[in-house]
Amino acid sequence: MNQPPRVRIMRRALEAVADAVTPAVEAYRPYVEGLQALPRDGRFLVVGNHTQFGSEALLIPFHVRRAIGKRVRPLTDRQFGRMPGPAADLLAAAGALVGSPEPVRELMRHDEPILVFPGGGREIPKFKGEEYTLRWQGRAGFARLAVEFAYPIVPAALVGGDDVYQSLTSRGGTWERISGAVSQRLSGRSDMAAPLVRGIGPTLIPRPERMYLRFGAPIETAKPAKTSEATWVESVRQKAQEALEADLADLLTIRADDPYRNLNPLAWHNAVSPSV
Repeated sequence: MNQPPRVRIMRRALEAVADAVTPAVEAYRPYVEGLQALPRDGRFLVVGNHTQFGSEALLIPFHVRRAIGKRVRPLTDRQFGRMPGPAADLLAAAGALVGSPEPVRELMRHDEPILVFPGGGREIPKFKGEEYTLRWQGRAGFARLAVEFAYPIVPAALVGGDDVYQSLTSRGGTWERISGAVSQRLSGRSDMAAPLVRGIGPTLIPRPERMYLRFGAPIETAKPAKTSEATWVESVRQKAQEALEADLADLLTIRADDPYRNLNPLAWHNAVSPSV
């Protein structure tokens, strides 16, 4: 896909930054497992969960590129994809595409690794008690395209990002109605209501949290004979959601016994590590 010179320059800069931040990422010792399961040919669709802090948007592409040497192409919410000027250039430089069918088909025709968050932007804001829950609400477009191209799906669960900020308000209350009305007025979307949050103490300074990332076993999507496409698409969507939810639950259990979870420097050497 041809890109303007300014976007190509920005892309090279981003790749240089990605290489340069490797020591910083490793210094925080994120818990990462399942990289060995990634298909080395790059022909797979990563399906992940969004968190309030957005760590997944950086860590998943970072580790995929280190593992297989290929840049994963993230799909962005249509709302973000319409951003003008430098913001649009930055998304293009990062390889992001608006999550609509034809660009995804083009990537799949070229066997590119792709990253999608089926919950979209509405999965980012988490009200009290919604941490690490998926808000897919029946979205199945990713599964439909994966089935069309027999593209393997790799679940990627991330825990940690929903605890950097603590939500103070519950869904269904006055604050959600106010926030939803503001969102509707500014963006035309009523499903992007955001909770009141705090970080360290009463501030918005991010709380230090270790990140836990798991790449699950690839889910095969080739349609069996004598199975209708609609039935199989729903089956694949359900399998992906169940696998992701199971991995999130496992990571929460793993994190519960990790003395380094709050990046406690005194527990650095006792940090939980993936089993090999």
